[in-house]
Amino acid sequence: MSKSFEKYQKRRLRYSYVSVVISISLVLFLIGVLGLLILNTKKVSNYFKESAAITLYLKNDVSKDNILNLQVSIDEQAFTKSTKFVSKEDAAEIYKKENGEDFMDFLGYNPLENSIDIYVKAEFVSPEKMQEIESIYADNQFVSSVSYDKPLIDLLTKNVRRISLFILIFCGLATLVVVVLINSSIRLSVYSKRFTIKTMQMVGASKRFIRKPFILNSVKLGIIGAVFAIIQLSVLLYYLNNAFPEFGMIDDRVEMASLFGIVFGMGIMITWISTFLATQRFLNLRTDELYY
Repeated sequence: MSKSFEKYQKRRLRYSYVSVVISISLVLFLIGVLGLLILNTKKVSNYFKESAAITLYLKNDVSKDNILNLQVSIDEQAFTKSTKFVSKEDAAEIYKKENGEDFMDFLGYNPLENSIDIYVKAEFVSPEKMQEIESIYADNQFVSSVSYDKPLIDLLTKNVRRISLFILIFCGLATLVVVVLINSSIRLSVYSKRFTIKTMQMVGASKRFIRKPFILNSVKLGIIGAVFAIIQLSVLLYYLNNAFPEFGMIDDRVEMASLFGIVFGMGIMITWISTFLATQRFLNLRTDELYY
């Protein structure tokens, strides 16, 4: 009878450890996903910002050498990410593909102008700075007009700020929930051994001596849970990078290593603190309070 009960207790303990590891790995995976979200929000916003271009429409009498010199001078500016020259012939082909008709058939000539598209670095994509860039080239002797999507720039600026604030608030709340979940799982595990804790205390064992094996065991579970969480994050990163290669999610190896290090460190830290507090609670209880 005693042997069967002992087997039952061991099996129950194993199930408890498995549930703790699963809980830890899932919540640490959630923390990792939130970390990825924070790290890549800037990349995603920069991607869309740097897709917005300022177009310089050039006068028809501007020579190729002058166009090249102008483009080189723009490339040297601090705000420039890249430039692209679009000839009037290329512009006519683009118009034809987008609209399905050739306006030159009934006009008899090409009314479009040569142009240079300026793709601006993300930190310069704001209504004020874009207007400054526009004013630089509006009076240029080779430029007939300057154009960019002002409503789009306003929308991008406002939405990026709102989304960043929302993500920070959401990540803060989610992290709090995650810590509470891990703490609850560990407290349940320690609760099942409350009588053992009290028995050790009654025979003269110090609180530090009693806490040590519980903390070491929980930290081991935290490490195992963190390893599983990192594996899940790696798989997620692999698929996201293949689906959205333009964002370069795994290009910064140091950034990814730091994220994995934070997840691993949190697995150890949260389990250590939670076990310390849980064991401390039961160490401070009176014997008659263990039954409640």
